[in-house]
Amino acid sequence: MEFFAEYLGFLAKTVTLVVAIMVVLVTIAALRGKGRQNTGQLQVRKLNDFFKQLHQRVQHAVLSKDQLKAADKAEAKAAKLAKKTNSEKPRVYVLDFDGDIKASATDSLRHEITALLTMATPQDEVVLRLESGGGMVHSYGLASSQLARIRQAGVPLTICIDKVAASGGYMMACIGEKIISAPFAILGSIGVVAQLPNVHRLLKKHDIDFEVLTAGEYKRTLTVFGENTEKGREKFQEDLETTHELFKGFIARYRPQLDMDQIATGEVWLGLAALEKQLVDELKTSDEYLAERAKSAELFHLHYAEKKSLQERVGLAGSVALDRFVLNWLSRLSQQRFW
Repeated sequence: MEFFAEYLGFLAKTVTLVVAIMVVLVTIAALRGKGRQNTGQLQVRKLNDFFKQLHQRVQHAVLSKDQLKAADKAEAKAAKLAKKTNSEKPRVYVLDFDGDIKASATDSLRHEITALLTMATPQDEVVLRLESGGGMVHSYGLASSQLARIRQAGVPLTICIDKVAASGGYMMACIGEKIISAPFAILGSIGVVAQLPNVHRLLKKHDIDFEVLTAGEYKRTLTVFGENTEKGREKFQEDLETTHELFKGFIARYRPQLDMDQIATGEVWLGLAALEKQLVDELKTSDEYLAERAKSAELFHLHYAEKKSLQERVGLAGSVALDRFVLNWLSRLSQQRFW
């Protein structure tokens, strides 16, 4: 027992020392980073090399030595012919947008678009692999405005959707001259929703007053703690309808072939049904589309990565771990209930 007591005492001292060192390091990093503006870096990767490596791996696993020699000779001949003709291939700039409720990926998207527009021509193409279930109106409005810069520059824009582009996500997708969707991707949800709880009756029951003072008749329409009025509800609903009309008008501007009365109901459709309603132009995965384009064009993947401080990296790691825990817990819970 005396040994274990001494061991636990030593362990406690060690843990305390490690924690103290970490606190000192974080404090030093905070002081060094104070006042320093975080900068990012644009990363560019040629995707043709990726597809070529996949092809070569399969070749070496499947073909015999003689077949490999013949294949290498044919590829070398084709490369020599292409060099002789001096034909410049068009470029395809590939971007990714993984949207959350705040459309946080817009911060990187705007820099990526600024960069590619310094090089892209109308003979090139921009492909955006888009995944988003929508979110805040103003956030997705800004993300959509960034994509509109590509159209205004006269550069063809193709949107690829493998999983979901709904609500604000579809608002972004509709800007593309061509929308390509996987057969079972979720699209649509062209509507506006707002919801909030109201605990006024609970506060009233416990004799708690809550006052809202405003200057301007409609500075507050609905509130969480105060008593909501019918006039406030009507104004809030009117604002939602106005936003919905603007949403429909924006989509109609880029996809005039759509029947707004039929598709702007807030419903969602899978890719197969979305094709019939002209929400998309073609059914195909982004992998298939890019693999085809790699045969005749040079593909470049652009990603703007922000350099984060130590505090931000630690906080982000904790947030990701918490998100994974919650998602796993909800997944298990749903399986217990429904499967």
